[in-house]
Amino acid sequence: MYRARDRVENEAWLDDLDAAADTLDLDAAARERATDLFLSTVPDGERSKPAALAASLYAGGLIAGDRRSQRAVAEAVGVSRLTIQQRWRPLLDEAGLDPPSW
Repeated sequence: MYRARDRVENEAWLDDLDAAADTLDLDAAARERATDLFLSTVPDGERSKPAALAASLYAGGLIAGDRRSQRAVAEAVGVSRLTIQQRWRPLLDEAGLDPPSW
């Protein structure tokens, strides 16, 4: 869970998340899940936020059933595919969710 202040403090990052979700044509449920994941696990350092944002978008799509490839998400956010590959499972763990078993 996150605080309302987290949303205000990360407004610019949420705008970036929305822009990437537009590029990926994600549905509303995937966007909502990605936003919740990002705000629930937002890192303190500015350098880590793009990676967290990308992992949140990827995982949010998985949870909502509107999956996009790691490569597509990486290109939309401007990070490497490897960044997403390394971060999406720990992000789900940190949020208290079980990653898919496939």
